Amino acid sequence: MLLAACAGGSDGSVSSAAPSPSEAAGTHHHGTGAPARRVPLRDGEQRLTVTMPEPYTPSAPNGTGTDDYRCFLLDPALQDDMFVTGTDVLPGNPGVVHHVILFRVPPVQVAQARRLDEEADGEGWTCFGGTGLGVGAELDDAPWLGGWAPGGHESVLRSGYGVPLAAGSQIIMQVHYNLLAGTDPDESATRLRVADGSADLQPVTTMLLPAPVELPCRPGHDEGPLCDRDAALADVKERFGEEAGSTADWLHLLCPASVTGPVQSCTQTVHRPLTIIGAAGHMHLLGRSISIEVNPDTPRAKTILDIDVWDIDNQCARPITPVRLEEGDQVRVTCEHSQELRDLLPAFDGQPERYVVWGEGTTDEMCLGILQVAG
Repeated sequence: MLLAACAGGSDGSVSSAAPSPSEAAGTHHHGTGAPARRVPLRDGEQRLTVTMPEPYTPSAPNGTGTDDYRCFLLDPALQDDMFVTGTDVLPGNPGVVHHVILFRVPPVQVAQARRLDEEADGEGWTCFGGTGLGVGAELDDAPWLGGWAPGGHESVLRSGYGVPLAAGSQIIMQVHYNLLAGTDPDESATRLRVADGSADLQPVTTMLLPAPVELPCRPGHDEGPLCDRDAALADVKERFGEEAGSTADWLHLLCPASVTGPVQSCTQTVHRPLTIIGAAGHMHLLGRSISIEVNPDTPRAKTILDIDVWDIDNQCARPITPVRLEEGDQVRVTCEHSQELRDLLPAFDGQPERYVVWGEGTTDEMCLGILQVAG
C-alpha cells in the first residue's frame, strides 16, 4: 500500500512539500493552504486519475450513528499489467471525509464487486469493516493499494518499488464519512502514478498490525448504560453490523495478552522474510500516542514508529531506513488512549459516556499499525 506521506519525505522516498488538495480546501477539521504541487514524474511513469462515477450524499446507513462507510468501484481501464508507484487521494468534500482506503480488486473479483454495487441503492455500497469481498490474508498481505488520512500528502514510493496491479483489475475506494461534520455531497477521486508491469521493480504489499481497545468509563462518569462493556459492544454492532461490530472480541483472539486500560499492544509474528520500508499509525480522537517496534523484548529491538503526541489531523506515513525481518521475527504495535479527551473535543458534545472498544466511528476508537513491506 502507498501510505499518504508526510511532507518532506526522507530515506529515498518522495512526497509533496506543499499541502495536498484536501488541505487546500480545508483539512479534516480545519485549515487552509496553497494548492499542492505535483511531484515530478520519474522515467517510465505516467499519471492516471479515477473518480467516483457520481456524487454521493452520506448518511447513517443503519439509521443510527454518526458515520458512513461507503465503497465505490473505480475502473482504471488497465489493458496491461502495471505497477502503482504513487497515489494522491483527492477528497471532494474534505470537511466530511474522515479517511480513504484504496483496495486492489483483481480480475477474478471484479464481477463480485459489480454485483455489490448493482444491488445497493444509490452510488456504491455500505462497507463497514471491509469491502464485502472477503477477508483472505488481510493482515499479512492486505489488498490495500493506498490510503489517505488528514495530514497526508501525495505518496510516491522510493525508486525501485511498486505495488503490482494486474491488467483488468479495478479499484475500490472506501470512504469513511464523519457525519458530525455534515452531510453535504462528496465526489472524491485519486490520482495514480503508474509504471509498466515489466519494469524492474520490487513488489510492495501492506501488513496490518491491529490491537484491541478496551477503555472503561472514567470514575464519576460511569453510571451511563453504555459504560457496561456488553451494552457498548451491542451498540457498536447496531451501528456497524454484526461482522464489523465483532472486531472488538476477535482482536482478543489475535492478541491474547491484551488487558483492559488506556494502554494496549499486540505482537504479531512474521511468516516470511520481508523488508519494512514505511510505517504509519491510525487512531481516532481519544488517541494519545502510538508506536511500532520490531523484535521487542530482545537485544535486537528497534522502534520504527514513535508518535508520542497523537494528532488526528496529521496521520501521514513515515518513510524509514529499510528494516529486514526474517520468518519468526516479531512486530508490536502499542497505543495509548484517554477518556479525558472527551472533555476537550467538540465532537463529543452530546455524546454519551461509553466503554470504548474497537469501532468504525469517529467517536469510537482504533489502534492500527500499518507497514509498507517488500519481499
